[in-house]
Amino acid sequence: MKIYVDANAGRDGNGSEEMPFKRINDAARIAQAGDEVIVMPGVYREYVDPKNAGTSDKRIVYRSAEPLGAEITGAELLTGWTKYNDKVWTASVDSSIFGAYDPYTTFVYGDWYFAGKTKHTGAVYLNDKALYEADSIDACTAGEKSIYSWCPEDSVYKWYAEEKDGRTIFYCNFGDNDPNNEKVEINVRRRCFMPSKMGVGYITVSGFRISKAATTWAPPAAFQDGMIGPHWSKGWIIEDCDISNSKCAGISVGKYYDPKNDHYFTTKHVKSPTQMERDAVCRGQFHGWLKEKVGSHIIRRNNIHHCEQGGIIGRMGGVFSIIEDNHIHHINNMMELGGAEIAGIKMHAAIDVTMRRNHIHHCTMGIWCDWEAQGTRITQNLLHDNQSPDFAQHLPGGMMSQDIFVEVSHGPTIIDNNILLSDVSLRMPSEGLAVIHNLICGSFTSIDDGCDGLVDGKLRQRFTPYHIPHRTEVMGFMTLLHGDDRFYNNIFVQKYDTVSHKGTTDNAEVGTHLFDDFPTYDEWIANFDMDSDTPDMSGLEKYHWSYLPVWCDGNVYLSGSKSWKNEKNKFMSSESVNIELEEKNGRICLKTDLYKLIDKFSAGMISTGMLGEAFEPEQRFEAPDGRDIVFDSDYLGNHRGSAVIPGPFAEAAENYELY
Repeated sequence: MKIYVDANAGRDGNGSEEMPFKRINDAARIAQAGDEVIVMPGVYREYVDPKNAGTSDKRIVYRSAEPLGAEITGAELLTGWTKYNDKVWTASVDSSIFGAYDPYTTFVYGDWYFAGKTKHTGAVYLNDKALYEADSIDACTAGEKSIYSWCPEDSVYKWYAEEKDGRTIFYCNFGDNDPNNEKVEINVRRRCFMPSKMGVGYITVSGFRISKAATTWAPPAAFQDGMIGPHWSKGWIIEDCDISNSKCAGISVGKYYDPKNDHYFTTKHVKSPTQMERDAVCRGQFHGWLKEKVGSHIIRRNNIHHCEQGGIIGRMGGVFSIIEDNHIHHINNMMELGGAEIAGIKMHAAIDVTMRRNHIHHCTMGIWCDWEAQGTRITQNLLHDNQSPDFAQHLPGGMMSQDIFVEVSHGPTIIDNNILLSDVSLRMPSEGLAVIHNLICGSFTSIDDGCDGLVDGKLRQRFTPYHIPHRTEVMGFMTLLHGDDRFYNNIFVQKYDTVSHKGTTDNAEVGTHLFDDFPTYDEWIANFDMDSDTPDMSGLEKYHWSYLPVWCDGNVYLSGSKSWKNEKNKFMSSESVNIELEEKNGRICLKTDLYKLIDKFSAGMISTGMLGEAFEPEQRFEAPDGRDIVFDSDYLGNHRGSAVIPGPFAEAAENYELY
């Protein structure tokens, strides 16, 4: 059955084409498996709470009749502005408009939030651009530029709100704009499109604008909020949408609400937040975290931008998913929020998740896979400018920047055929990575670092889980030994002299030389005397806690980048090469002369069979369905033949059209 919705209809109807509903949520209350909800162009100021689930063969489809013509927003227009002083205007609303959730008394705060309890989940927008929150009317009037913002010229536009006598009073510095002649909106609703209950699966959301919600901070051991998301269910498709201006997260594929494990550290303090993450994993098993019930979502072809925590976030609920062909950009650029959950894509437990063909730029972090990046594949992505501008100071409590961050995971994690152009390409306090056929212009950092800590001089290790291959069931817990990494057929270019982002001591030298202290496989395995019938268990203990081996072959090191000391088949040159992105006729192109320098060097074909197994889970570097991977497709999907060249392209050229 087709159900029709039209905000501009003359009067509310029954959902037929002749008498459409005026609200999408009216359709969401009656839609059954196999139904299609067709939404006409217009602005829908409502929270859509799907009641019923589809099935794997009969989805419920919500479709904008005109691509991006229908907008679902958590905001309301605010009119009737009067001058308060020379620079500031004021208007007010009855606070009852917010119902049980008031964004202007609710702080962005919780576990793993480091920037202080100073910002609210509410926001004010001038012509679809968020204003910066001031802490007083005086600060609002002063309109000073933020020293942390990536867009300081925008930060002079401020808002401040206070509650008095049942009303919320807004004070806004709009610069030279008269708000009575512009579009001014305020966050009212917490979400735009998300079931209030769990298990509402097999829903497709296609072609909408989704914007301006007062989402809450979404750490991994808490309910993970988002403007749109499946809320702990299976089989959603979110496609061809424009998703912007969430106070925190745009799309959440994350964790359910567990009252025994929700912001536990923030509310009780007595257990470390890392311990509560381990608890969250085990409690998730108890609450039905299984491949048959959760995950397997598809997020594709969306434009996700100007969200202040993350574009896509998730803890456990995003397993077995595909995230592809999305444009994710300008995440956390206001620099009002700071904490450990900020990135273009931030996923805990990205088990068998494929992230491919995404364009991610101007984010505090590009892709952050935190814990259990087991079976994760990051492939054919373009990442660049994921670092703060030189003029911006580091926000206290803010995060360090890089293209890809794989944290405290045991693998196997595959990173292949990507173009990584930011100052730091890969932060890797982790193990079990296979890095293959990438163009890498930034450094590696957090090698043998960023996992365990010293507390009062005592080592406090961070044990993290690994799983039965291609399942969610926990197989074991272990701290990081480091190593167990493979680097094949990459091109490294020392493009930057220093790391430009602030507040870190990151390595700035490009290459695999940071692994010089790590053994080869032959050196490592020789410690265990595999032919012995009576191994000395206590004597082997020091080797059980030693570095794991590293493999390197077929890599190219240019412009002064440096290789692992044990790599034999490599190409090195200190000669400088040019690599730049440019836009031509609306297309993004990569221009480079590096292949002129390395045209005589070739490498071997890489496949699952030669990569072995990730050490802790004893799982091969294979596809989610267990098939072998042959890395014979390049960044563009072109076939690599018998002549294999390093880097993300099958054929040498000077110009590549990337998007």
